[in-house]
Amino acid sequence: MDQAEFRLRFNLHPLAEQDPAVLPHLGLRKAAVLIPLQDIAGELNLILTQRPMHLRAHPGQISFPGGKIEPSDIDAIAAALREAEEEIGLLRHNVDVVGTFPAHNTFTGFEITPVVGIVKQAFVMRLDPGEVADCFSVPLSFFIDPTHRHQKRFLRQGRYYNVHFIPYQQRFIWGATAAIIDHLCRHLSIPAQTCRS
Repeated sequence: MDQAEFRLRFNLHPLAEQDPAVLPHLGLRKAAVLIPLQDIAGELNLILTQRPMHLRAHPGQISFPGGKIEPSDIDAIAAALREAEEEIGLLRHNVDVVGTFPAHNTFTGFEITPVVGIVKQAFVMRLDPGEVADCFSVPLSFFIDPTHRHQKRFLRQGRYYNVHFIPYQQRFIWGATAAIIDHLCRHLSIPAQTCRS
């Protein structure tokens, strides 16, 4: 999928007021992530990071650049862009923000606002070793294929939760990151009746 098709599909569907995967919680910590899409050889790729094993929260997990919304951030978009700049060296002025998704709540106590952005120009990644162990990209077309995206129900503290997961090569993407990717892909899917002439 190239940029033109992505923009068409993204703008074709109205955003839901609430992420279908949202979980009812009170007192959640507000966070934001950037869903960075980069054109590589005419195809959009998602940029993902892997958290270091020394971190207390979510060690080793695959994630988007992002983190807690700080008091100095004017909104979730500012937080996501700041975090991407700090974590992988993606300068905020090098991102064309195309929109945000409704907040995604996690059972670990976060309300995450996904910010969708297209990288304007190729950039040299500078990883913050304190927050990022690795950074890699995956063709968006891989995620768009619904056979690559999975869900399983788990019981935790007396409640059932749908946990999303996506195996990719030697990596295992799961949890909020996989749920946000699934939401993005379902949003980009054009219903059959829309395609009929």
